[in-house]
Amino acid sequence: MRNQNINKQRHLSRKTILILLFIWTFVPFIPILIWSFSLRWNYPSLIPEFSLRAWKYIFTQKEIITSLTKSILISSIVTVLSLLIGLPAARALGMYHFKGKKLVSLLVSLPAIVPLLAVAMGIQVVFIKLGLSNSITGVILIHLVPVMPYMIMNLQSVFEGYNPEIEQQARVLGANALITFCKVTIPTILPGIIVACLFSFVVSWSQYLLTLIIGGATTKTLPLLLFAFLNSGDYAIGGAVCIVFVLPALIILFGSSKYLAGSKTM
Repeated sequence: MRNQNINKQRHLSRKTILILLFIWTFVPFIPILIWSFSLRWNYPSLIPEFSLRAWKYIFTQKEIITSLTKSILISSIVTVLSLLIGLPAARALGMYHFKGKKLVSLLVSLPAIVPLLAVAMGIQVVFIKLGLSNSITGVILIHLVPVMPYMIMNLQSVFEGYNPEIEQQARVLGANALITFCKVTIPTILPGIIVACLFSFVVSWSQYLLTLIIGGATTKTLPLLLFAFLNSGDYAIGGAVCIVFVLPALIILFGSSKYLAGSKTM
């Protein structure tokens, strides 16, 4: 009976936490959502005059669709590149002990500590000389700077609890290095990879300052348009663009919720 009461209390606590998280996450978007469907909202009216003008504008403007496509492309490429670079680095940091490991870990985390403006201004000079400024390639490379710490540190924590003996067992049974990696390693750490990719995509997706400094006027992503519409004073279109901006992150979050819930590697 006591155990049942304890389980009920835990279940109630979890539901309470989920409700609070839901309120914390979604309530701030309610005014923005209302604004996106409004024609005008004048004081002291509690309800605006509703209209689909903003949404019609978004889905008919080539510039917005192009910026959305470009943002998805850039964030996806950055996520894949950060995974290819970060996976072996995280494995080394998580599974092996070597001289200077703490220094390497510190260097990996520095991009998340140093102000992005200082980083961008320094790299911009180099990118101008290399011809990478005002280009998608330059934006992708600069996005890797804030993304890599999230990728490596997330995967490092996964490899710290990883059991390499399962790889040795596969090799003993005749699997080569490639098959072992594809059939054993990747499936085992897949939840951690998905979580790391989730963070990496969202960090790249939300970059405004780095994209503005390196991409300039030639690489207009959705965050750049969002700030432009918000500064224009047209809150209806700004609200609609804001909803479109956060939608991919929410879709990824809910799609990966079972992995974020605490799946463990072997």
